[in-house]
Formats: sequence, structure tokens, C-alpha cells
Amino acid sequence: MLPKLVTPKYDMIVPSTGETITYRPYVVKEEKILLIAMESENEATIEKAVIDIIKICVETPIAFKELTNFDVEYMFVTLRSKSVGEGVEIQLKCQHCEEINEHKIDLEKVKVKNIEDAPDKHIKITDDISVDLKWLKMDDRLSDKERKTGADTVINMIAKSIETIYSGEETFAVKDSPKKEVVDFVESLNTTQFTQLVDVISEAPTLNYKIDLACKECGKESKIELNGLSDFFQ
Repeated sequence: MLPKLVTPKYDMIVPSTGETITYRPYVVKEEKILLIAMESENEATIEKAVIDIIKICVETPIAFKELTNFDVEYMFVTLRSKSVGEGVEIQLKCQHCEEINEHKIDLEKVKVKNIEDAPDKHIKITDDISVDLKWLKMDDRLSDKERKTGADTVINMIAKSIETIYSGEETFAVKDSPKKEVVDFVESLNTTQFTQLVDVISEAPTLNYKIDLACKECGKESKIELNGLSDFFQ
């Protein structure tokens, strides 16, 4: 019988909960899932591959649907750093001459932006109506129908981000309300009210990495920020 390789185990902290979980690096059979997904250049396919790999490699029982999007992003980058090494090469465009430059990211230095200084998620809409927002979780992922247009995407994203609605003395838990009623509520907002919600959601915690790029062609420096998992797959 052929020998079996021993895969090391590591601990990481889930950003949104502070919970410590145990995981193993992904191996070739799991990396194959990712490579096939990346070849498709389809965002939903890549997202599914990332989720599948995390589910396979994280050994601590967790309520996966309760994880936020930034939890999943951070978990995957942490997995990737232990699986393929801390340095990952990506291509970046110079902000001055647009020359493409190779740059190595140190995945060990990727942080979750806005986790400690996140904006207040309680928003006053009118004198009588206010809402509590939440950071989107994996269970809140939009369907293809909900992403039909850019406007549909934003409206449905905001609808799924609303956790509670307060109207005078009444409190409404959105999870107990029909989806159409929540979307109708969002669509009834005026531009200023809607922008208030969009502004808060746009400041949700996300992966962040800052780069000072010295262009190989023009020699000028570009200050570049990577935000969100998709930026790390350039």
C-alpha cells in the first residue's frame, strides 16, 4: 500500500465572530476545482469553487450560511496562503502609462478593511421610520434573476441587507416578511434615503491590500488598493 501524506493543520480566526476554527491547506484535487472555475472566467462559478474548497478544508463545524461575505473572502485567502505560498503574482496596470506590471502580493499581509471602524448600521429614514442593516451573508447571495440588471442588483442587495424596519412603535423583522414587500419598501425610498443605505453597505468590511507600484516602463509610482476577493484573481 502506498504511503499517505500527512497534511498539516492550522487555526484561523473568523473576522465577524472572533471564533477560532481549524483548517488544512487545500491540495491538488481541490486546486483543480479552482483552476477549472477560473478558466470559465465566470464570477458565479469561481465563487462556488471558493465556497466548495472552504467547506472541504475547514474541519471545525461552522454554520456556513451565517458567514458574511468578508468572512469567506478572508478564509479563502488564508487557505490559499498556506496552500500555494504567501506570495501570489498578479498583473497590475500603471495609473500613468497603463503598462502592465507583474507584482507579488504577500497574502499574509491581506487585512479585512473596516472591521473595527465599520459605519453605524442603524439608519433613520424619516422622523418615524428607521432601519437596521446587516452585512450580507452567504445565504443572502443574489440569484441570476436578482442580478438581471445593474439596478436590480443594487435594489435586491439593499433589500437583503435590511434586517429590521422600525415604524413608530412597531418593529418588523425582515426575515418574517415577504420578499416582494421588502423590495417594494426599498423602491419606495427617495434618492436621498436610498443613497444613505447604499453608502453604508458600500463601507462593509472587505479584503484590502495596499500596493506602491513602481512602473517598469515609466518609472512613476502608482498607489493601488485591492478590495474584495475578485481583485486578487487578476
